[in-house]
Amino acid sequence: MKALCLERGQIKIRTLPQPSPLRNEALIKVLKAGICNTDLELIKGYLGFEGILGHEFVGQVVEAANSKLAGKRVVGEINLGCGKCVYCRGGMKEHCASRQVLGILNKNGALAEYLTLPMDNLHILPSSISDVEAVFIEPLAASLEILEQIRIKRQDSVLVLGDGKMGLLIAQVLRSRTAEVSCVGKHKRKLEILKEKAVKTHLFGTRIGDKFDIVVEATGNEKGLEEALSLVKPRGTIILKSTFRGEEKVDVSKVVVDEIHLVGSRCGPFSRAIEVLSRKQIEVEKMVDGDFPLDRAKEAFAFAQKPETIKVLITP
Repeated sequence: MKALCLERGQIKIRTLPQPSPLRNEALIKVLKAGICNTDLELIKGYLGFEGILGHEFVGQVVEAANSKLAGKRVVGEINLGCGKCVYCRGGMKEHCASRQVLGILNKNGALAEYLTLPMDNLHILPSSISDVEAVFIEPLAASLEILEQIRIKRQDSVLVLGDGKMGLLIAQVLRSRTAEVSCVGKHKRKLEILKEKAVKTHLFGTRIGDKFDIVVEATGNEKGLEEALSLVKPRGTIILKSTFRGEEKVDVSKVVVDEIHLVGSRCGPFSRAIEVLSRKQIEVEKMVDGDFPLDRAKEAFAFAQKPETIKVLITP
């Protein structure tokens, strides 16, 4: 099969053997995959990953011991736990100390013609969700995780920092809980997507107004937390969503003095994301700026790194 591999900081298209599923795994033909900001950070050296990139995908099961999965269109949760530790037994395989993570940590990913994943990680898709929409299920689930972690009241004011794919998804998700949602970004075109969802938008550098009860940091850069601290109310909450290569230097005394709650947030509920997408409650297709064949994956990555680009897909 063809695959896009990360080797010593360089991406290369390789011809590799088709993977063989383990007893608990399914073999999946990839229909579409997405390029995520995490993929771009991995290229810069984040986590030291080498192998096949990609963790956002929709595919079709071609081999599985569970006959109910055969031929089905699926998406898959990206964390593979050991199944034995206290976290796995407690339903938190995403925190397993020896976990693998699809296309991120010790597990070949989705930017290939085929991949393998545990059958327990797979979710069968309804026909109401297109392949393009399905690629957004993993990041949408991560956005919905915020609602699992904190309680947002109707009167709460919320600010999302960042107008990348994750910021745009989070702003739409949180708008379902409160009318006071704002998003700050650098690109008018990206922010336009939120206007029909009644999300207030601002360009970085312009006056935003009062401070906010909740600030979600989704900038993808090392200055995001510092910016969030300047915009959250005393005793407010900051949700951290960015992962990147590098170090973040902040004045932690402000966290103490203003009694700020810091919440890290990562993966989320796939079933809920599928439900939300099937009801067409979230706009995702307008975020797609390009769809490239796998043979042009290097070109796709170059396009994805442009500041004005939101989402790039790859079709093997």
